[in-house]
Amino acid sequence: MATTGLGSSLAYLLSSAERSVNRGLAAALQGEDLTVEQWRILRALADGRGHSMGDLAAAVLMPHPTLTKAVDRLIDRALVYRGPSAGDRRRVAVFLADRGAELLVRVEGAIAGHHRLIAAAFGEERTEQLMRDLESLVEVLDRD
Repeated sequence: MATTGLGSSLAYLLSSAERSVNRGLAAALQGEDLTVEQWRILRALADGRGHSMGDLAAAVLMPHPTLTKAVDRLIDRALVYRGPSAGDRRRVAVFLADRGAELLVRVEGAIAGHHRLIAAAFGEERTEQLMRDLESLVEVLDRD
């Protein structure tokens, strides 16, 4: 384990791992002309409830201006749409369109394949443990 330089920084190592994982994920999504960020938006909307832009930004880890541009691009492709929120009809929410749901089904195999590649390289058990540990880390850090 590195004890000096950037390699001694947890933040750096997490960012580096994210970059590597997202690079492979982007390659898996490339055939459908879908970015990792757009995939996260579609996945978040797949629950069918519709989400405000604020809730969606938090869920997909994107700043509002970047999210707005990404949602606009998805709207242009008829993958998502804006409509009245179910809880408050005066508020606007973003929903997954049928075409977006169909796209998610099409990329599901590529996403699963990407996960299998990581598990094969890192080990299935270690991969699952890493996911649990990262979930726990997020929970602990988000309490503050």
